[in-house]
Amino acid sequence: MTNKALEICYDFPFFFPEELAEIFQAHEKTSFQKGDFILEEGKTANEYYILESGLARSYVNDFNGNEVTTHFFVENEVIIEVLSMFQRVPSQENIVCITDCECWRLDYDTFQELFHKIPNLREWGRSWMSQELFAYKQRSVEMFTLSATRRYLNLLEQKSKVIQFAPLKQIASYLGVTDTSLSRIRKEIVSHPKKN
Repeated sequence: MTNKALEICYDFPFFFPEELAEIFQAHEKTSFQKGDFILEEGKTANEYYILESGLARSYVNDFNGNEVTTHFFVENEVIIEVLSMFQRVPSQENIVCITDCECWRLDYDTFQELFHKIPNLREWGRSWMSQELFAYKQRSVEMFTLSATRRYLNLLEQKSKVIQFAPLKQIASYLGVTDTSLSRIRKEIVSHPKKN
């Protein structure tokens, strides 16, 4: 079984073909519909997914009960709530499908089994985790150092599907701006593309 999403996600130079075959075989194809929850706040994550097609997001409810988008998941990315899955604690985040999604699922017990059996999977995991940590750190710094317009343009460049399919309100909360500000930013970009 070969699959582009799995190949992209597990693209790591040290895997042997037979190791990859075993890892791929352990994944189960699964589908979600638009609006389905992949994980709900208060529940413990018992699996992670590799997104083959579609768009999903994670969000938390702030102290006023407003939804704040924390992440957008696009094709060939791992959908996971790391803290809940590996610390075995209830999730503080919700993960929900913005569009219909096709995924590859790997449950916690199978992952643990493979993790202990295949040393290269541990190395892949460390590499993946350090990349994610770097990305989250960079995003938190950019929230303070870049203008809202620049943050929007970065999102457009890195994850254009988000701009295409996610509602304005979700994008605005992810960028840390109001819906009105985001509408203004979008209008400015359309009318003065060279300025940005």
